[in-house]
Amino acid sequence: MSTTTGAGATAGTEPGAETRSQPGLLRGLDWRRYIIYIGFVVVFVVFAVTLNGQGFLSSNNVLNIFRQAATISVIAVGMTFVIACAEIDLSVGSVAGLASVCTAMAIPNWGIAGGVAAGLAVGVVVGSINGGLVSMLNIPSFLVTLGMMGIAAGVAQWITASAPKPILNDTYNLIFGGGNFGPIPGLLVWMGLFVALGAVVMAKTRFGRQVLATGGNRVAAEFSGVRTRRIKFQVLLLASVVASVAGMLYAGRLQSGRFQWGAGDELSAIAAVILGGTSLFGGSGAVVGTLFGSLMISLINNGLILAGLDTSQQQVVRGAIIILAVALARRK
Repeated sequence: MSTTTGAGATAGTEPGAETRSQPGLLRGLDWRRYIIYIGFVVVFVVFAVTLNGQGFLSSNNVLNIFRQAATISVIAVGMTFVIACAEIDLSVGSVAGLASVCTAMAIPNWGIAGGVAAGLAVGVVVGSINGGLVSMLNIPSFLVTLGMMGIAAGVAQWITASAPKPILNDTYNLIFGGGNFGPIPGLLVWMGLFVALGAVVMAKTRFGRQVLATGGNRVAAEFSGVRTRRIKFQVLLLASVVASVAGMLYAGRLQSGRFQWGAGDELSAIAAVILGGTSLFGGSGAVVGTLFGSLMISLINNGLILAGLDTSQQQVVRGAIIILAVALARRK
C-alpha cells in the first residue's frame, strides 16, 4: 500500500491533470466579453499602420479622438443605465441641444450659476415627463422618447428662431469643455468623472443592482421587493439630466448654444452602449465597456476621414464595422 497514491487521490490530482486544465481554462474563457477591447486595439493598429503618413499617431490627432468621444461618452453613461433596465431613450440628443440653448440664453441674465441651473432644469423636466409616462402609464419608452425627441428639438429651434446663441463668459467656456485643467483637456476630465461615477454606481450600489434586476426579470425583481416603476422613472430621469450636462459641454466647447448640438447623438450613444457589452434586452451593464464603445466610434470616424473617404463611404464602412462588432459580441 502506498501512502503517496492515497494522498494523490485525495487531492484529486492525476498524471497529466495540470496539462489538461490549461485548455479547459481557455475553453471556459468567453472571449466575446472582451471583443470591444480587442476590436479597439485591432482597429487602432490598422489605422496606425495605414495612416501613419497622414498624422494619425500625432498627439494632436489622438487628443482629437478622445475629445470627439467625450461628449458621446457622457451621454452613453446615462444610456447604459436605461438599456440595462430594458428601456430606451431616443430623446437624449435633442435634450442636449435644448440644454445648450437654455444655458446660453440664461448666462447673460443670471451668470454661470443661473445658466447651469437652466441647463439642468431641462434635463429634470424632460426626464420627469419621460419617466412618468413610462412608469405610471406603461407607455413604451421607445414611443415616449421618440415623441420627446421631436418636442425638445422643436422647442430649441423655436425659442432661438434657429439662430445660435453665443456664450461670451470665458469662465463658463473654460470649465465646460473649452479649456484645460492643468495639462489635461477639460472634456477628458468630465468624461473620466462620469465614467468612473457610473461604473461605481452600476457595480457597487444598491441602485445599480436594482437596475440590473429590473432589466433582467421585472417580475422576479418585484417579488424581491424592488420597486421597478420607480427604477424605470429614475433611469430615464438620470439619462436626461446627464444629456443636459452633455449639452452644456457642447455649449462650453463651441462657445454657443444651438438646437443642432447633439443631433443624432442618441444613435451614437446606443451604439456605444451595445458595443460595450450591455445587452439590448436588459439585465447587464458595462460602463467601462461603454467608454470603449464611444472611443471605437470616434476612432473609426477619425480614421475614415483621414483616409479620405467621402461621407457616403464613411457611413458604409462605419455601419459594417459596428454590425460586425455587435455580431461577434452577441451572447448565446
